[in-house]
Amino acid sequence: MEQELFDVLSELEMRAETERLRNVPEHLRSNILDPDAAKFVSMLAVSQKAKSIVEVGSGAGYSTLWLAYAASITGGKVVSCEIDPAKAAEAQANVEKAGLADYVEFLSGDARETLRHRDEPVDFLFIDADFGQYETYFDVVYKRMSVGSTIIADDVVASENELADYTTYVQNHPSLESVTLPLSQGLEFTVRTAD
Repeated sequence: MEQELFDVLSELEMRAETERLRNVPEHLRSNILDPDAAKFVSMLAVSQKAKSIVEVGSGAGYSTLWLAYAASITGGKVVSCEIDPAKAAEAQANVEKAGLADYVEFLSGDARETLRHRDEPVDFLFIDADFGQYETYFDVVYKRMSVGSTIIADDVVASENELADYTTYVQNHPSLESVTLPLSQGLEFTVRTAD
């Protein structure tokens, strides 16, 4: 890992920890993905040689950095969607500071709309956004995924009630295999197994 990337990741981790220790209200925190979960998602994208990676919900760009790192290894690209323009700008600045701008395309706006107009195949989808829309985000991208494509959704254990419909949906889908991983806030790990 390049020093620039390591430095930006460390800076975001320290900020998140400081906000937690100072009891900053949840809605005002940077809310980065747990470092172990982020590393796992990145390693998974690399192990699957994912070239076309879609992220729904970049926040400050912590998970975006890990996905961009994976893309730098696989020779791929991340399409990162963020509805909040200020967060999208911060994520983009962090990616540029880490020297990974060539591996990320940022889409500012509602992912349900911005992704609807895309047609490139998707190997890997990471969802960490509005809980009430996980199924919709999934559906918008699913038709562009082939057998072996992976979907990771964050917060499925910590927000089990809010995301119960999503986990039930993917766990009972006839063309998917899905399992809940108790890593961090809970990751739903889903693979497309049939057309």
